[in-house]
Amino acid sequence: MGLCACTQQQGRDIVNQFGEGTPREFFQTSVDRMATLSMHDNLQSLYLLMNKLYLRNPNQWKMSGFVDAATAERHIRQAIEQRQPLPQLGNRRDLAALSHALSPEFRGDRVGAFIYAIGSMLITAHGGRTEFFMTDAIDPLFVNNAARNIEKATWMLSQRQDANGVLLLFSNEISEEGSNLSFAVEFGKIVARLDLLAQMLDERYRRIGLNYAQSLLFMNFLPVQ
Repeated sequence: MGLCACTQQQGRDIVNQFGEGTPREFFQTSVDRMATLSMHDNLQSLYLLMNKLYLRNPNQWKMSGFVDAATAERHIRQAIEQRQPLPQLGNRRDLAALSHALSPEFRGDRVGAFIYAIGSMLITAHGGRTEFFMTDAIDPLFVNNAARNIEKATWMLSQRQDANGVLLLFSNEISEEGSNLSFAVEFGKIVARLDLLAQMLDERYRRIGLNYAQSLLFMNFLPVQ
């Protein structure tokens, strides 16, 4: 009776899982699904960082010309997800946009430019997509490179100063009054997700190669004694 009840419960769990899914998921491998969820979570982390940076640097969103920080955030999110250029960055995207956003010469909403640049770089590293299916290919090298770029950008964010020795943007803080390392923590989550995905992708493509080699090998008759 216990076994029967357990089997019925497992059956209901499977039905519920199918009910919560979408038809699009049938065209995704486990790695595709992981890449899609990872991209979603990384963008959400990025938007959280944008909100925190605007709170720490309230003068920045005012330079974008919007009425409030929330409007500026929506504009940046739309530009990232719809692959639209950001006017204050011209046609710069990815690494070019990131370098410009962190340069002392930049004049404009540095928070929005910085977040847009990282978001643009993340999507580019994933082949220009935010959702992935069986027919899509993601290069693990580019994903790994994106993780390393974010590590460098995080360090630059905490170090870059203007001509007067003032930080270009305030983020992490360690002082006698207290510590705020939440920026480093959230960036660390993004890097960790990218590293895990790169490892999964590398193993996926390694297994594809091994499986192909094995199929060639097993096409030949082998000794049985």
